[in-house]
Amino acid sequence: MLRLPWDISEPGHFEVDLVHHCGPTAAGEYAYTLQMIDVATGWSERRAILGRSYLVMEDAFRCILPHLPFPVLEIHTDNGSEFLNYHLLRFWGELVQGVKLSRSRPFHKNDNPRVEQKQYTLVRAYVGYVRLDTADQVNALNDLYDRMWLYYNLFQPVMHLVGKEVVRDAAGVTRVRRTYDQPTTPFDRLCHTDAILPEHRALLEELRRSINPRALREEIYERLEDLLHLPGATPGRSENVHHTLSRNRPGGLLSELTFHRTKIRK
Repeated sequence: MLRLPWDISEPGHFEVDLVHHCGPTAAGEYAYTLQMIDVATGWSERRAILGRSYLVMEDAFRCILPHLPFPVLEIHTDNGSEFLNYHLLRFWGELVQGVKLSRSRPFHKNDNPRVEQKQYTLVRAYVGYVRLDTADQVNALNDLYDRMWLYYNLFQPVMHLVGKEVVRDAAGVTRVRRTYDQPTTPFDRLCHTDAILPEHRALLEELRRSINPRALREEIYERLEDLLHLPGATPGRSENVHHTLSRNRPGGLLSELTFHRTKIRK
């Protein structure tokens, strides 16, 4: 049980958490957002799921891992049973090769500070606290997240902590003074390391040149508007979670953008 160091410079160490989309009540089945934040670069991944069974959790990770342009070295979660169970431990231990598993201390939310902060800026700031509980809503949310993947990894600069200093003022009160670096996009931070292959860097650079970020931003809000106009679940009627699985849906926006840097056994 630990907290990932704030000054990790090697890409691939991810904080992971779930965001609940239950609305005012946690009764019944509803949607979650699985979010992964890389400590070194700020690279972010999101996938919406219906419920939190092993079926949907594994499907979400299988969707995320192939279009990460650098290998996953570590997955750092909280102590939730959706992450720490036999099936997911087998997934990371046998089906995905070379990934270290670590977890936070119980009742210490600050052990995952980066993903906790991004839960608001990259999830709540868009969908708020409304209840999402249908397969159609989950699929629409994933369409939105595909576009956010492009915008926030290729175009949106982030700042990183580069120093901490304990200082004492004239009144004898101590505080921590933090120093941040120049805002830089996750993709550009990644390009300053050896974690991305030259051919993958060239592919993403060409993709970025082909995108109008303002038009992409407008499309994000159009997709969000479509999502929020979808009706919720009908009382007494069960949603078919299989309709949300990647293998049962047409290819998404990122379906052809695959890198396979993290080895996954079939």
